[in-house]
Amino acid sequence: MPGGRMGAGWGGRFRGCGYRMTIPRQIIMKVLSGTDKHLSAEDIYMKAHKTNQDMGLTTVYRTLELLMQMGVVVKFDFGDGRARYELTEGTKSKHHHHLICTSCNRIVEYTDFMDEEMEFLKRAEKGLSKKHKFDIKSHIIQFYGLCDKCKKKK
Repeated sequence: MPGGRMGAGWGGRFRGCGYRMTIPRQIIMKVLSGTDKHLSAEDIYMKAHKTNQDMGLTTVYRTLELLMQMGVVVKFDFGDGRARYELTEGTKSKHHHHLICTSCNRIVEYTDFMDEEMEFLKRAEKGLSKKHKFDIKSHIIQFYGLCDKCKKKK
């Protein structure tokens, strides 16, 4: 996402939710929008701290919590003991699932869905919505196993 558009677009989103777009928030949004990796709060802090030496880890955690409440960021638990974060919009807007290697912790974003998979997901969402009277807005699917490199080692 280009820097100018990010500042203006995200600033409006913050104002629309009743928050200000502070400099630390701008920096954290820039870090998140500038990567294709799933960063931990500590990873985000290390990158943001290079730009703003005064920013603390607590600010990163508070901002991430706010971003999750706003629906801008999703928090993932990939089973390695560290929460990871990803934007729900912008560079990460394409629907995807995750393949997670339980040996090396490699994370693969899976986007090349087969028609049968999409049909199954649509049926599952429709059935769950009806059964539980629940309006599903999104879902997160994670598959755990061994990547090809780790399979060959075993």
